[in-house]
Amino acid sequence: MKKMTERAMLENWSPEEFVKWTIPELKSELGDEKVVLGLSGGVDSTVTAVLLHRAIGSNLVSIFVDTGLMRRNEPEEVMEQYSKLGLNVICVRAADLFLNELKGVTDPEQKRKIIGRLFIEVFDEEAQRLDGIKWLGQGTIYPDILESLNAEGKLIKSHHNVGGLPEKMNLGIVEPLRLLYKDEVRRIGKTLGIPDELLGRHPFPGPGLGVRILGEITAERVAILQNADKIFIDALRKAGLYDKIWQAGVILLPVQATGVKNDERTYGNAVVLRAVHSVNAITADVIELPYAFLTGVAKDIINNVEGVNRVVYDISPKPPATIEWE
Repeated sequence: MKKMTERAMLENWSPEEFVKWTIPELKSELGDEKVVLGLSGGVDSTVTAVLLHRAIGSNLVSIFVDTGLMRRNEPEEVMEQYSKLGLNVICVRAADLFLNELKGVTDPEQKRKIIGRLFIEVFDEEAQRLDGIKWLGQGTIYPDILESLNAEGKLIKSHHNVGGLPEKMNLGIVEPLRLLYKDEVRRIGKTLGIPDELLGRHPFPGPGLGVRILGEITAERVAILQNADKIFIDALRKAGLYDKIWQAGVILLPVQATGVKNDERTYGNAVVLRAVHSVNAITADVIELPYAFLTGVAKDIINNVEGVNRVVYDISPKPPATIEWE
C-alpha cells in the first residue's frame, strides 16, 4: 500500500519538476559516497545514469556486463554510445560465466533468478576493485514492481531488478525511477537532453535473450536467436516501422518442426516474431504488421539463419499474455 501511495503522489507532475526534485534528493541521500551503476544500453538504465551523473558527477562509476545474452553486436554498440555521453563505463566480459551457470536450466523463474543473482555478484566483485563504492544503482521502473508482486502479494514473475537478488549484499540500492512508467522515463530523458537515438530504443528485458530462449540456454541457441533477431529488427528499421512499434523481438521455441530446404527434409527450430504497442507495459496491443513484410522476414530468417525452418507471428495481447514469453 505504501508504494501505491508514493506513486499516487506523482500523478500531477512535469518532467522538469521531477528532475528538479530528484537530483537534489539524490545528492542528499548519497552525499559524497560513490555509486556503481549497471548499464544495459536501454532507456531505463541510461536515464538513471544521467540522473546520477548530474547529482554526484565523478562519484558515479558505471559497469556494463556482457552477459552473452545481448543482441548481436550490442556490447560494442553500447560502449560506443556511452562513450559519446561522457560516462565512465567499465565493460566486464562475463558470457562464459552466465552460460555455464544456466547450463541445463529450463524453468523460467529459475533462469531469471540465476541471471539476477549473477548480475549482482559480478557488480559486487567489480565494485570491490574500486575504492569507496557504497551503492548499486538500478533502472527499476514501476511496472517491474507491479509485475513482481500483484495486489494480493502473489508473485507473477521475477524482474531482473527486483527478483533473484542474493540475501546478503555489500552495496545499498538506489532506484530513482522506481515510481515511473516507461513513457514517463522517456519524457524525463528528453528533459535531461539524452539523444533520441537512445530514448527511442525499444525496451529490452534485463535478463536479455535469456527470457526469449524457451528451454535451455546454450551458446548455439543464443547465436541462432541473435541472428534471427537482427534480421527482424533491421527489416523493421528499413521499412520505417521501428519507431512505430513500442517493442519487438524474436523468441526461440524449445520445439523443432519438419521442413524442406534444397529439396531435402529438415528438422529445425521454430522462432516467433513479436511486436506490440504499449504506453506503460502494463497492457499491450498487437501490431498488425503488413503481411508482405512478415513473409519477407520469414523467408530471410529461414534462408539465412542456420537451424531455423519455421517462423510464426505472435498475435496475443497483454493481458492475458505478457510481452515477453518468460
